[in-house]
Amino acid sequence: MAILINLFTRFKKQIETSDHHTEDALKTHYYKATFNQLFAAVDKIFHEDADCRVTTVSKEHGEIAVEVSKPFSCFLIVTIVSVRPMETAVDFNISSERFSLFGTYPDLKTRINSYYQRINQVHNLLGTGKNS
Repeated sequence: MAILINLFTRFKKQIETSDHHTEDALKTHYYKATFNQLFAAVDKIFHEDADCRVTTVSKEHGEIAVEVSKPFSCFLIVTIVSVRPMETAVDFNISSERFSLFGTYPDLKTRINSYYQRINQVHNLLGTGKNS
């Protein structure tokens, strides 16, 4: 049964990170920063990336929408939420219409992990998943 679930997961075309995700790499990341600091840093990361085009920025909702063109096209929504005065969470929702014989999920997961790594270079990671 687990093999069948892994097979279906491999062909998913959408991933959303969350506190309770089954994969540790795809759990919400918490950073030691204010909302404004982290929002500005994430916005800068995507504006400076030649493969990304920021389509919408909504600071009121803590969301940045991005169209990614390379290595394959996908759509990304970054959600940034202040949890405490110096603790801010970052979540991603990424999707693609691309078809792959080997599945799109691994490529989308790799892309999310690379974005988290880029944020980790700028801000201190406090942890992942629900802090309870």
